[in-house]
Amino acid sequence: MSNPIPFQTTLEVRDACLCLHLQRAARAAARRFDAALRPAGLTSGQFSLLMALNRPQAPTLAPVANLLAMDRTTLTAALKPLQRRGLVEVAADAADRRARRLLLTDAGRATLAEALPIWRATHAAIER
Repeated sequence: MSNPIPFQTTLEVRDACLCLHLQRAARAAARRFDAALRPAGLTSGQFSLLMALNRPQAPTLAPVANLLAMDRTTLTAALKPLQRRGLVEVAADAADRRARRLLLTDAGRATLAEALPIWRATHAAIER
């Protein structure tokens, strides 16, 4: 069976594909932040999620999923380990019992406060 796509096309995509380059850059950045945030017990994704919950009033799933460019199912799965650690609570909304509010606990705020200077230092180092 012959390959209908020439190898030169593979090289073209490797060298020119914006999506591939963005994916590679995102993975490299995530690895760097993951390593930096490890002493705080967080991954870069968990840090972003906790920061997204740091609001004056506890948000529902939809705006957080939108901010993090996740679907609600993926967000729910990402919340589970944070819930088990006591960093996040999911509670029914008082006005609409069908809606769920995502609450950053005191332990979650403390973890976020520990991680923030690490994030700032890593961010500044990458910017330099």
